[in-house]
Amino acid sequence: MNETRNFRIVLADDHALFLSGLAGLLARQPGFEVVGTAANGVECLSLLDEVQCDVALMDIDMPVMNGIEATEKALQRHPDLKVVTLSMHGDEEFYFRMVEAGAKGFILKNSDIDEVLTAIRTVCDGGSYFSQELLQNLVGNLKSTRSENPGDMLSQREKEILLLICKGLSNQEIADTLFISKRTVDKHRANILEKTQCRNTANLVVWAIKNSIVEI
Repeated sequence: MNETRNFRIVLADDHALFLSGLAGLLARQPGFEVVGTAANGVECLSLLDEVQCDVALMDIDMPVMNGIEATEKALQRHPDLKVVTLSMHGDEEFYFRMVEAGAKGFILKNSDIDEVLTAIRTVCDGGSYFSQELLQNLVGNLKSTRSENPGDMLSQREKEILLLICKGLSNQEIADTLFISKRTVDKHRANILEKTQCRNTANLVVWAIKNSIVEI
């Protein structure tokens, strides 16, 4: 991971004090630049059309246009943009919709700055980031709705790879861990996505937790 990389960030949240506080914290971090803030989804979309941005930290519940719709529209216009969801306890019912909209990360609003920086770096490097506390909440809310035998569709090797995916390992790191080629991991990952009908890693993490394939 390149620690000298500069990250350009847009913040979208309708709570002015939280927004200014987070912007101030990020502005003091070397390599992190807040290029704009927005109080709702419409403002965020306009801002993203005007500035160059690597990642948007997006609140879910905003007036005028919520974070789900804003994320969908933002990624239609800017496919390379990474979206990290800013969440509060109780927002779990919206997680699936944010994942489907294209969000690659989820952090609680009371997270410390180190976790925010980690989430930004992770999604900008192509990964997905889920706050551990959020995952715990998700486990409790989703297990009661899991399908009867979801794991039956996956081979033992696919389950092993899925577990490592959920731990945040890259395909190369998974290959090194399991002593297999990266090409083999690529093929297994593609098969897992097809079998589970998940579009990306964030979808896979939620699917695996919902169906008790992995334990957090």
